[in-house]
Amino acid sequence: MEREPMRIREGYLVKKGSMFNTWKPMWVVLLEDGIEFYKRKSDNSPKGMVPLKGSTINSPCQDFGKRTFVFKLTAAKQQDHFFQAAYLEERDAWVRDIRKAIQCIDGGQRFARKSTRKSIRLPETINLSALYLSMKDPEKGIKELKLEKDKKVFNHCFTGTSVIDWLVSSNSIRNRKEGLMLASSLLSEGYLQPAGDTSKAAAEGLSDTPFLDLSDAYYYFPDSGFYCEGNSSDDDVVLKEEFRGLVVKQGCLLKQGHRRKNWKVRKFVLREDPAYLHYYDPAGGEDPLGAIHLRGCVVTAVEDMPDSKKCDVENNLFEIITANDVHYYLQAASSTERTEWIKAIQAVSRTGK
Repeated sequence: MEREPMRIREGYLVKKGSMFNTWKPMWVVLLEDGIEFYKRKSDNSPKGMVPLKGSTINSPCQDFGKRTFVFKLTAAKQQDHFFQAAYLEERDAWVRDIRKAIQCIDGGQRFARKSTRKSIRLPETINLSALYLSMKDPEKGIKELKLEKDKKVFNHCFTGTSVIDWLVSSNSIRNRKEGLMLASSLLSEGYLQPAGDTSKAAAEGLSDTPFLDLSDAYYYFPDSGFYCEGNSSDDDVVLKEEFRGLVVKQGCLLKQGHRRKNWKVRKFVLREDPAYLHYYDPAGGEDPLGAIHLRGCVVTAVEDMPDSKKCDVENNLFEIITANDVHYYLQAASSTERTEWIKAIQAVSRTGK
C-alpha cells in the first residue's frame, strides 16, 4: 500500500491563469511531490497539479509590475506558474518549503522539518499538535505581542523566554532545560517559526540549540498573521504610506449576504489601523453592521459567480477571502472604482494590523 504524500503547506494564494492574464484566488496545497490548486478549500478534486520533479522556483518575481509578493514555479516541461501571496513573510514561507521539497526529490529524500524527537529523546507520549493548540488558546495560551528590535517592529509574535515560561507554568515540562528541548522540537516540526536574525541564526544551526530561551529571540505561530514592519528581504516594492488612524477609502458598495445570498447597499469605511473594512447602513447609524478583518486576506476581481444572474449582479464584482477562509462578495459601481477598492484593500492587508 503506497503512502499518501504529506501535506507540507496549504492556504489561499492568487494564481495567474495559464492562458489568459487573469488572477484568481486558489486554495493551494503543497505536497511532497507536487502542488495542487483548488477553486475552494472545500473542493474534493483539484483544478490542476504541478509536479515538483525537475521544477525550479524564482522569487521575487517582478514580471508583473505593481504586483508584489509574486513567485514563479517553472515545471519540468518549461511551463511557468505564477502565484501571489498576501504579504512578504507568507510568500517567503511558501518559497522556502517548495524549494526544500524540490531539493528532497532531487536527493531522493523524504521531506521533513528536521525532527528532533529522536536526537533529544522526546517522550513519545507528548502530542505536539495538542500542545500547539493549547499554546494558541486565546485565554490560557501564549500572548502574542508587538515587539521592537533593530529598528524593526514584529507583530503577532513572542519571545523565546515566554515560550519556556509558558511550558513551565502549564506543567508541560519539569525544568527549563527540558522546555528548551520541547520548544526545539516544536520549532523543527513547524509549529513555531523564527522571527528576526537572532532566532533564525539559531534555527539554521549557528547556535548550540535550535531554540533560544532569550528575551530578544522572537518567534511566531505559522498561521497567526505575523508580519514585520521596516523589513524587506528583496527588491519587492512594499507600500509604505501611513494610513494609521485615517480613513483610507469609503463609499457605497453592494454586498452579498452570507445566509440569504441577497444583495444590499452598504456604506464601507476602510481603515489601516486596525486593518478592518467596516460596513454600515447607508441610511444612518454610527455603529457598524459588521467588519471584515483584512490582515492576510486575498482580494481579487471576479468576472462571474453562480448566484449573480438571480440577483442581476453581473459586473464589477470582487471577492475578499479572509485568513479564516470567509468569503465576501462585493460589487462596485464601475470597473475603475473596483480597481481602486482592490488596490486599497491589498495595501491595508499588507501594512495593517
